[in-house]
Amino acid sequence: MKEILERRSIRKYENKALSLDLLKKIIGAALKAPSAKNRQPWKFIVLVSEEKDKFVQVMRQGIERERVTKVLLPNSSNYISAAKHTATIIEQAPVLIVVCNPSGHSLYEDLTPEEKIYERADMQSIGAAIQNMLLEATSLGIGTLWICDTYFAYDDLKDYFCDKGEIIAAVALGYPAEHPSERPRKDFDEVVEFQ
Repeated sequence: MKEILERRSIRKYENKALSLDLLKKIIGAALKAPSAKNRQPWKFIVLVSEEKDKFVQVMRQGIERERVTKVLLPNSSNYISAAKHTATIIEQAPVLIVVCNPSGHSLYEDLTPEEKIYERADMQSIGAAIQNMLLEATSLGIGTLWICDTYFAYDDLKDYFCDKGEIIAAVALGYPAEHPSERPRKDFDEVVEFQ
């Protein structure tokens, strides 16, 4: 698929709004993703303007708390500056789609082995949905950035979105103001094993 080859993580966007029709096409592609037992464990919250700005404010607050306390990600403090940069990217992107699992479990929750299996299956399903969004956006000329730096602000964002379930990731969208080259990839033989 040409979209697989052309997809890039975009960190600079034009100051140009996306139409509702485009957003519906992009999210519609996510809804077509396969999911374990057809559970479709996703909810997509589209943030623009003031709502997106509020998300960024809460994310920055959480990143700062994590920087000081190192409670959730104590061994990842060297990525704090990247998380701060991600907040800036979200701020200038026209749209942010927050991807949640309405029936997901808190990171702090003790789970049975069965619950862990369902959680992992849901994560795989949600990952497929996000990838569908990225590929559809690429086909429509829209740039995207798949964001997991939200975990640096997990507690604050969880409080902010308390009724939406677990935040799994976010996707920034907009018309790209950059055209980065492909990032290095591991060699085929390094990651594939035939038995």
